[in-house]
Amino acid sequence: MIRGGADGNARLTALTAATLLVLLAAEGATIPLIGQQLTLHMALGLALIPAVLLKLGTTGWRFARFYLGNREYVRRGTPHPFMRFLVAPLTVASTIVLFGTGVLIVAMHPQRGLVIGLHKASFIVWFGAMAAHVLGHVLELPQHLHADRERELPGARARSFLLALALVAGAVVAIAALPAVHHWVDWAATHHRHDG
Repeated sequence: MIRGGADGNARLTALTAATLLVLLAAEGATIPLIGQQLTLHMALGLALIPAVLLKLGTTGWRFARFYLGNREYVRRGTPHPFMRFLVAPLTVASTIVLFGTGVLIVAMHPQRGLVIGLHKASFIVWFGAMAAHVLGHVLELPQHLHADRERELPGARARSFLLALALVAGAVVAIAALPAVHHWVDWAATHHRHDG
């Protein structure tokens, strides 16, 4: 996907994953107080999309290169069958549904209904799959992150630039969507008052 071959791809995946862990934790922290943190929850969720796409792209690239028989990727081997055949597909599918329904929620006129139900249900599946995914890979992160700081593998700056670009793109998406987010927040506040 970028200079450095399979090792470079693994490092870009690790760098993106480490960043996402922090941002997803911040997103998760908004959930218990979703009534007061709805603007932050929606804006941060939208801001995460380019970085999530980058992570899906690096792992998808590894998957494709492995199954197309690229020697360098084949030599690295495959994850444990549990991770490969259960956790990875569940993580990818639930991530797509979670963020896809999140985008639909922002784009649609404020309402309660099927999309919100799907968003909540996909979060439950995603949380379980993501927990298993993180536990299965967390010990690999330090070696990849340290190696890229040493810059002995070509493409370290390009990997950092790609991640920075994804984060900036996320900020642009979130800012552009703020009018729709505020419309939702105003509707939710009014609806909550009427329910009370």
